[in-house]
Amino acid sequence: MAFLRWGRTFAVQMRQGASSAFTTAALRPMSRVQPLAVFSTTPTVLAADSVSVSYQHGYPVVKLPLASRSETCTFTLQPVSHTVSDFIKAIKAEDGGIDRVALIAKDGSKIAQTTPIGMVFWDDFAICINDSKYDVTVPDKGKVGALAEGSLDAYDDVKTMIHKLHIALNVEEHQRKKDQEIRMELERLEHELAPLEESHAEMAKKAQFRSNIAVWGGLGFMALQFGILARLTWWEYSWDIMEPVTYFVGYGTLIACYAYFVLTRQEYLFPDARNRQYLLTLYRLFGKKQFDVDRYNELKDAIAAKKDQLCCLHDALQLNLSAPRKLSDE
Repeated sequence: MAFLRWGRTFAVQMRQGASSAFTTAALRPMSRVQPLAVFSTTPTVLAADSVSVSYQHGYPVVKLPLASRSETCTFTLQPVSHTVSDFIKAIKAEDGGIDRVALIAKDGSKIAQTTPIGMVFWDDFAICINDSKYDVTVPDKGKVGALAEGSLDAYDDVKTMIHKLHIALNVEEHQRKKDQEIRMELERLEHELAPLEESHAEMAKKAQFRSNIAVWGGLGFMALQFGILARLTWWEYSWDIMEPVTYFVGYGTLIACYAYFVLTRQEYLFPDARNRQYLLTLYRLFGKKQFDVDRYNELKDAIAAKKDQLCCLHDALQLNLSAPRKLSDE
């Protein structure tokens, strides 16, 4: 019985405890709910006076706050040699916490990294660093562009002056080195050409001799023909009989000349006929001796080109030196 009373008392206490706990939970005010963090992809536009542009010694100077450091950094830019890429690299080098840097034009378009700085400062622009955007107001618009144009003109003048100084100081040494190189190459080509030239001279002499034989043979044939016709006209027969014979002999000679034109497509002239006979004989000898005509011509052309280069190198009008020297005098 005592055990049953103890169990009943325990159950009543449990019901009272649960009811009081529920009432306390119902009356307890709700704790504050933490709001969700919202991230925006739109850059935050900061005040324009946080970025300033000034000019020092003709160069634009930009004072820009760093993203992860509470300090302002000054960037001196060169309108001619610096580009947008150089400016971005300089900003990232000063602050390691910068991930993205871009320059935005006034119309909202992105400025290419290859654009010269002098063109950027023709008008107002903005600098986006990470999620921050800085509006930049350029004072005296066009001043940097004018400075850049003046710098380019001065740069061209300096280049011209340096080029003239280089020519005045180094032209003699350059000429000497170039002369030595050409002469060494010319000596090598002439050394390679020497055996071919010797063989060519020997075969050319033979071809010349044979062409002379052909020329003198033609003269002997014409003299023999004259003697035979004279003998037949004044000793053996009379002119009445030999007149038609001489006509046909002359006409046969005309046919031979026309046949020469048909075969060669050239008019029959004694110098041309002699040169043709000389070349035919020479190339027959080339074939028999296995002479490399192509290599011989290449070497002759190369030597002629090198000699022309030497003449141009010694030209007093081009190099303002003394009168050119003749290769034959050297």
